[in-house]
Amino acid sequence: MDEKILIMKEKVRLLNEAAKAYYQEDQELMPNIEYDRIYDELLQLEKETGTVLSNSPTIHVGYELLSELPKEVHEKSMLSLDKTKDIRALKGWLGNETGLLSWKLDGLTIVLTYAEGRMTKAVTRGNGEVGEVITNNARVFANLPLTISYRGDLVLRGEAIIRYSDFYRINQQIEDVGVRYKNPRNLCSGSVRQLNNKITAERNVHFLAFSVVRADGIDFNNSRSTQIEWLKSQGFEAVEYKAVMSSDIEETVSWFAEHISENDLPSDGLVLTFDNILYGESLGATAKFPRDSIAFKWRDEIKETELLEIEWSASRTGLINPIAVFKPVELEGTTVSRASVHNLSIMEGLELGIGDTIEVYKANMIIPQISDNLTRSGAVEIPENCPACSEKTAIRQENGVKSLYCPNAACQAKHIKSFTHFVSRDAMGIDGLSEATIEKFIGVGLIKEYADIFHVEQFRDKIVKMEGFGEKSFKNLINSVNKARKTNPVRLLYSLGIPNIGLSNAKNIGKHFNNDWNAIKNAEYGQLVQIAGIGEIMANNYIRFFQNENNRMLIQSLLKEIEFEKMESSIQNREQVLKGLNFVLTGTVEQFQNRNELKEAIEARGGKVTGAVSPKTDFVVAGESAGSKLNKALELGIKVITEQEFLDMIIN
Repeated sequence: MDEKILIMKEKVRLLNEAAKAYYQEDQELMPNIEYDRIYDELLQLEKETGTVLSNSPTIHVGYELLSELPKEVHEKSMLSLDKTKDIRALKGWLGNETGLLSWKLDGLTIVLTYAEGRMTKAVTRGNGEVGEVITNNARVFANLPLTISYRGDLVLRGEAIIRYSDFYRINQQIEDVGVRYKNPRNLCSGSVRQLNNKITAERNVHFLAFSVVRADGIDFNNSRSTQIEWLKSQGFEAVEYKAVMSSDIEETVSWFAEHISENDLPSDGLVLTFDNILYGESLGATAKFPRDSIAFKWRDEIKETELLEIEWSASRTGLINPIAVFKPVELEGTTVSRASVHNLSIMEGLELGIGDTIEVYKANMIIPQISDNLTRSGAVEIPENCPACSEKTAIRQENGVKSLYCPNAACQAKHIKSFTHFVSRDAMGIDGLSEATIEKFIGVGLIKEYADIFHVEQFRDKIVKMEGFGEKSFKNLINSVNKARKTNPVRLLYSLGIPNIGLSNAKNIGKHFNNDWNAIKNAEYGQLVQIAGIGEIMANNYIRFFQNENNRMLIQSLLKEIEFEKMESSIQNREQVLKGLNFVLTGTVEQFQNRNELKEAIEARGGKVTGAVSPKTDFVVAGESAGSKLNKALELGIKVITEQEFLDMIIN
């Protein structure tokens, strides 16, 4: 008995630490499947011993909240749901009753209050007894009605979520967080609990209602499905559900399983609720679970495979993430070979070693995770140097989570934007290198400086195995890289990202120095300030950039990879027939590759291209599908010409 109690105490400690990190600090100490396994083992030990420890997560709903948001006690306790992975258990639980089966959304549960048709309060679930007041943030949820037709007192519950499509998009853009969010739930939690609701609005948070707590004067005919349909009639988006009997529950669970891959909402299972409201309420609740609902967790498909390597990837925040690379396995209909390990705490907890036999699964049937390590050699070495910049790494421990960081402020991984600018269309014009792809390449050490981009072909075997890449996309990338080797001094100058040297200034500088690169890089202060648009501060910054030894070495490496083309269409070779004329472009083009090429043709002859039509506009060049700019030009009586008419103007 004493030995079992000691084991229970250790399991309680592990579960409580993991829950605190997950719910309060948006950290992940262990995979969900590991948490569920330990929880079930603890539950079994409590049954065997007849003992439940005072701090056991099987009887405690949550933790005290830590934030600056106001707190409020819930009118009715919000208990968590009991769960099962056995469909037969669902059938037995439902018995002869009618149930509602719906997605179990993986977001943040919110309680909303409406009075006289207006939303007056929004409170998070918190620890089930006390939540955080987030009314100001709820007002900017993407789909929440702020006023409804019902004028009585209404209290309802639902889930705030961020869709997978938004999660992937937003996660690439967020630069004000310590680390990138691991899943939509963490992103949603951070978004909903912001002190500035402008940030919440930018995150595209959605609310899906799932139950009514109180609606004075409304008769729901003792039916939860009627409640949900009534909420829809008030303008709320509701959780998708299907009515079931024990006879067709297996078929309905299968339907949900088949639709997981196309479901854009983060879900970690299903919820089964009695449709009969009074019957469900008559069953009461345990200290932890209500008896009117139960959660169904997917029985994860788990496969054994061999760990081939731990790949270390540096990020713009300085965090260096361990990524497990293993022999490919089929999971939930797709082939997977990589899984994020998130941090050193999880890696060490799994005792990972190269060659180990590991078990992998897809969390929520979507995100690859390691569930267990069967051999636990623990032989993975933590890198002493950053894979991106080779500087010494540092281990930090925050909120009980151990992570690896690069402390070097000049690390390439922390300057992703400069690389993104370098490959952009008006700079070196290398297609196939999005910001996310560049971050991956830099993170694993394939790119350390601009010139390295011209040598990515040597990493073919690694790149084609990366998510989102294959033979075709790799070939397209290499073709684009080789095409960019032939360029001109203006493109190169603009690509370097010198402060305030945008495309227009780069063109003016190129024109002034007759597109002679040696003259451009060795420009003197007196020469620069004579150029239109170049002031004293800009001139000094320009000179300092080219005098910096690191920059000179960077440029020297680049010059070995590129070849300057003759700028036959450069300004000095063109008669300035359009000097003093202002143009606006609208619609599609046919005789130029794109509108940007048309713009260059105008500027090469002394004209100017602006984005909006105004009384100062001389000509509007309009192609197919011309829009509001064409209408504006007609209103102002500005001359509208076709592409061919423009060509006639410039042909001598």
